[in-house]
Amino acid sequence: MKSQIIWKPSENIIKSSNLFKLYDFIGLNNKNYDQLHSWSIKNKGEFWSKIWDFTNVIGDKGKINFQENKNAWMTGAKFFPEAKLNLAENLLRGKDDSISVVETDESGNYKEYTLKEIKLMVGKTANGLKNLGVKAGDRVAAILPNRIESLISLLASASIGAVWTSCSPDFGTKAIIDRIGQTDPKVLFSTSNYRYAGKNHDFSSRILEVSKALKNLEVLVLSEDNNIVYSKLNCESELFINFGKDSSLSYERVSFSDPSYILYTSGTTGAPKAIVHSVGGVILQHLKEHKIHCDIKPDDRVMWYTNVAWMMYHWIVSSMASEATLVLYDGAPIISIKNSINYSLLWEIAEKTSLTHMGISPKYISSLQDNNYIPNKHYEFKYLKWLMSAGSPVAPHQFDWIYNSIKKDMGFASISGGSEVMGCFMLGSPMHPVRRGELTVKGLGMGVNIFDDKNVPVIGKPGDLVCTEPFPSMPITFWGKNGDERYKDTYFKERVEVWTHGDLAELTQYGSGIIYGRTDNTLNPGGVRIGTAEIYNICETFNEIEDCLVFAEKINNDEEIILCVKLKNNNSLDLNFSKKLRKTIRDNASPRHVPNKIYEVQEIPYTMNGKKVEAAARWVLEGKDVPNIHSLSNPECLKEYSKLKEIEAL
Repeated sequence: MKSQIIWKPSENIIKSSNLFKLYDFIGLNNKNYDQLHSWSIKNKGEFWSKIWDFTNVIGDKGKINFQENKNAWMTGAKFFPEAKLNLAENLLRGKDDSISVVETDESGNYKEYTLKEIKLMVGKTANGLKNLGVKAGDRVAAILPNRIESLISLLASASIGAVWTSCSPDFGTKAIIDRIGQTDPKVLFSTSNYRYAGKNHDFSSRILEVSKALKNLEVLVLSEDNNIVYSKLNCESELFINFGKDSSLSYERVSFSDPSYILYTSGTTGAPKAIVHSVGGVILQHLKEHKIHCDIKPDDRVMWYTNVAWMMYHWIVSSMASEATLVLYDGAPIISIKNSINYSLLWEIAEKTSLTHMGISPKYISSLQDNNYIPNKHYEFKYLKWLMSAGSPVAPHQFDWIYNSIKKDMGFASISGGSEVMGCFMLGSPMHPVRRGELTVKGLGMGVNIFDDKNVPVIGKPGDLVCTEPFPSMPITFWGKNGDERYKDTYFKERVEVWTHGDLAELTQYGSGIIYGRTDNTLNPGGVRIGTAEIYNICETFNEIEDCLVFAEKINNDEEIILCVKLKNNNSLDLNFSKKLRKTIRDNASPRHVPNKIYEVQEIPYTMNGKKVEAAARWVLEGKDVPNIHSLSNPECLKEYSKLKEIEAL
């Protein structure tokens, strides 16, 4: 495969980079990345200890860097078992008078916060939590837009060693309860309304339903006082502005492997799995990725377009540990107002805030491309050094568009990882060229490989993305009953003590990578992974639907959700029913779950043991052969799916 270099870092960028300095710090003077990477996974304890020192982790490291377990090489390994540290203490560092956070939104609001102001707000909120008896290990949940209240609730929870978990307010009631309902939070921070795409959305009725479902919820902390009928609450309530008293900020140092965040899987085969991440794993992995791979330095300004439910929110918040300014954006990236569409929102913020590091998605890039919007025709991006993208693969032609339409002299990093690892398997490098359509390098300390169907490592051929060596940000467990068992069954069932990520990928001879997509049935519209189970559960509530199938169709480097319904006798798919179905899915799951196309079918494909086969439908729709067709109980029904494109969808 031909590999085209489309950008090279200058000598000045290379020599001033933190990665360049890391070579000297470790003592590898030849500046050979392959050698450094090989050393980082063969000498795990020493490497991560060097990262701890190089990035100035705050805490007591202890004497043991790595503790291996020969019987459970990955799942039994322990990093820094004697260490004591605090997540908030590591994030809230720098000069008190420096601008720590910038809060912006789609309406043009703009506010700067110094580090001193942030610390005061965190101290006050932490005081409120302590007064309620919240302690290390307790869960604190948030259903908030990407504003200052969400960040403060996260930092306050972290400062006392509590575990923070979150959902976005655009999730439906059931989707929220399916997630944070598992964690039994003591305190819930929430909004009663939010603004998105130029419209105000009332969240008050949903927050009442959610709060009632959380049986041990003691206090609901609201970011504003709008439309809440307090008499209907089954818990105490308080406004965020009145929560807690001014108090000096202190930090409860906990063990390296104690929990910090609970994130959620997509819910492909059932309720979303609650992934528990460690304090130390988050700190160490993010500092490595930010300082070394992204070359974030003090006073840089970073923003990722995300909501608080996505892993990228937690990831970008950690940039504060590099003493960078965190830029928060709340709202839609593109807004249609009075027959006019504004594509400039994010780029205007990038210009106004002097962003140095910006994160977007391939879906967003496609939207700009499709509408011929050229950001550099309107803005200079004088300070922008790095653009990053996650969520789905970035197409080669999108690399071209980025350098032609945004900025020629900057680095670009397409990254691969996810909520499961709270970080990246492959990402960027300030010392490497950017290759068209490729992820730049394997992350340091990450034993990334590509295995074929015989579990043999391959280069230049697609295969399963795996990780063969333990790393600090591996999940602790899944929250809830049989968490350890469910965790191991999810990532280590296919290969014993080898992490199988579920991506179809390829490593090139240059050390770069190509991601082709997911190997499972997870949906990925707009680069946001969602599961089929939530859609199935909603469809099952319709008396008209006998059975259904959900899968994704690749469209212009993105995915569209297809819903096929088998209707009961005397029912037919019409426009009114499709509208009703879409509205119910939107209200109870999220807008992202709404299918782009709905078809009526006569039969749903099943395996011999009674499992729906989404992949088979997807393959025949794409004109591909079904490799496991003999395992189907009704393979003849696939003829119908191969002809769906000939039918008008509703």
